[in-house]
Amino acid sequence: MCVASFDFGLLSTGDRELYTQQAVVFIEDAIQYRSINHRVDASSLRMYRWYYSRICQWGLGLTIVVVLLLAFVERPSSLSVSSDPRHRSPSWEPPCGFTESIEMVCLLIFCLDLAVKSYLIGWEEFRKNKWLIGYSVIISVSVIDWVLSVSMVCDEKLRVRRLLRPFFLLQNSSLMKKTLKCIKRTLPEIARYLTPLYLGTLTPPGHLCVSVQDTKKNGEWELHFRNLPNSLTSLLVLLTTANNPDVMIPAYSLNRGYSIFFVAFSVIGTYCLMNLLTAIIYNQFRGYLLMSVQTSIIRRRLGIRAAFQVLSCLGPGEATEECVHVDAVLEVMSRVKMKSYYRAAITKHYADVGYMDCEQFRKIFDELDKDRIKEHPPLPQYSSPVLQRLQVIFSHYYLTVLGNAVALANVICICTVLVLNSEKSTTERDNYIINLCFILYYLLEMSVKIFAFSWRGYLSYRNNIFDGFLTILLLVLQITIYITYRHPHSQWDPSSHEVLSLWEMIRLVNMLIVFRFLRIIPDIKLMALVASTLLDLVKNLRAFAGILVVVYYVFAVFGIWLFEGAIKPPPEMSVHSNSSMENITSNFSMECGTYEQLGYWPNNFDDFAVILCFLFNSISSAFMEAYSRYTTSWAKIYFVCWWFTSSVMWVNLFVALILENFIYKWDRSHKCSVTDVERIRYETSVQLIFKGQIQEPTEEELLCQLHQHPHLHLHW
Repeated sequence: MCVASFDFGLLSTGDRELYTQQAVVFIEDAIQYRSINHRVDASSLRMYRWYYSRICQWGLGLTIVVVLLLAFVERPSSLSVSSDPRHRSPSWEPPCGFTESIEMVCLLIFCLDLAVKSYLIGWEEFRKNKWLIGYSVIISVSVIDWVLSVSMVCDEKLRVRRLLRPFFLLQNSSLMKKTLKCIKRTLPEIARYLTPLYLGTLTPPGHLCVSVQDTKKNGEWELHFRNLPNSLTSLLVLLTTANNPDVMIPAYSLNRGYSIFFVAFSVIGTYCLMNLLTAIIYNQFRGYLLMSVQTSIIRRRLGIRAAFQVLSCLGPGEATEECVHVDAVLEVMSRVKMKSYYRAAITKHYADVGYMDCEQFRKIFDELDKDRIKEHPPLPQYSSPVLQRLQVIFSHYYLTVLGNAVALANVICICTVLVLNSEKSTTERDNYIINLCFILYYLLEMSVKIFAFSWRGYLSYRNNIFDGFLTILLLVLQITIYITYRHPHSQWDPSSHEVLSLWEMIRLVNMLIVFRFLRIIPDIKLMALVASTLLDLVKNLRAFAGILVVVYYVFAVFGIWLFEGAIKPPPEMSVHSNSSMENITSNFSMECGTYEQLGYWPNNFDDFAVILCFLFNSISSAFMEAYSRYTTSWAKIYFVCWWFTSSVMWVNLFVALILENFIYKWDRSHKCSVTDVERIRYETSVQLIFKGQIQEPTEEELLCQLHQHPHLHLHW
């Protein structure tokens, strides 16, 4: 008989409860891919489950959101209608202590979070965990910076803690940590290929080739290739095609032979180098992500094995060595927090025998690694033969095909009417009757489907929910039009009416009908795969979206530090409430193509919100040129780093993940019919994508890790 930290022959009620609670927590750890290296005594397990309860995790997540959103309210505040400095009204600045009080509450919650995590894993595990050590350092620095800020009456020039806030988001997600680790390992591979090829091969020869121009003949040439740094940034922007062919035209106007260099640069850089870089990132990142997913799978298997081991220690009255009683498993599963469909799938595998060995226990949890297949309610039973025949007709797939054809005909009618009415006045336009006929058909289709499937069966299909919602909304709009206007040729002017005019309401109806045509997507195999791939990106790749938020946040904070208030419009361009934009530029002129001439004033670094929009619009040669002119030429480093991070690194990572997700779905659905594609669209996680390539841990490896558990000391 095995012993787990206690000497027992016949177990007491307290010991039985402890082992059951340990098994419950270990299985919950396996479901969530969590480490089992935490305390396993009764009080610690209660605290552990409380900490990972939904309310605590949602509260911690809300705290992280609040502390990140403080940047929009703190000085410089983003609470103004416009970001254009020419006519931006003074933004509301919170009084000193307002945001600081909220931030201190958040920091106290983070301190409590750190204390609970540290206690649960123990001091030995805490010393090995770099993220928790970093967590404590970040909190300490933030508190010190907060004290300095309050002591200076919130008049400090630099808030270091603002730059540290994204760390709270990173450390709260294990998948985000794995993704960040994969990105860190991928970066050297990118630099190894990109830097020598671009900097060493293309830029210096390009500068030497085209910088010999006579600036007296064409002074604009000096703007792009005056020196090597200018050549570097000009060709870098050319690589993005943002300033093509502006950078080429000055040389090309003097000698057409210079087009050879620019064409060769674009072909090699844009079409070859950038696509090759995508392949490199895909290959490298995929390998690192696979290793991270391997770690997650090992955690799941270890949690299940640990649960079996503690259940096998329930004493001779309940189990023999290396076996667990089915009743003990049933009791554990009734207390585990998990999704109902997984619980049902696991419990149906229990055998009629009284005991389970290790292999049987492991196999019942294989359901966690399978896709969820949504089961639809059975069709209602009708006693009348006529109703039964109608049910067969109305539940047939061809009814959906007919509905798609009608939706297509509706969209064609709308487009035709829009073309015919383009030259007519609002009083002469009329497509009221056409829309009404189609809406009545949609209502009839919804009614017969409800008859064939019942309400529950009808609502079990996502497409029916989408169709039904739009049909009811369209019907309400048509009834509103009829009640309000009686008839489209009423005595009122259709173009001018309170709230919404007749034609505005009809345009809204047309838009909803066009959206309804999207119902055709699930019935086309390739479109269904594309749509499900996009939905999976939204549902399951939150870690990558979180890292993107971190990247934007860090660059926005640096942007405020470096360029806040750097560009100010001349006094003659200030706008008053009664001024028009035509009068603003009457006495002000700038060189064509510059920041000022293009009117890029709303794109600046004057507050946090406008920087986020600015970063989304970058990279542009006009932005780099303006901030280099108003500050220093070193400002270009900021814009180049942002381009490399967002356009080169992140876009290619996103493309790689889309490819992996789509290939996984395509391989699985290649032999499926159109109606079967929907069955594989549920719960496709990152772990499931790489499931076929993951090497399962051996029994010896799992037992070795269990022996090394810092708190569960098993004797065999």
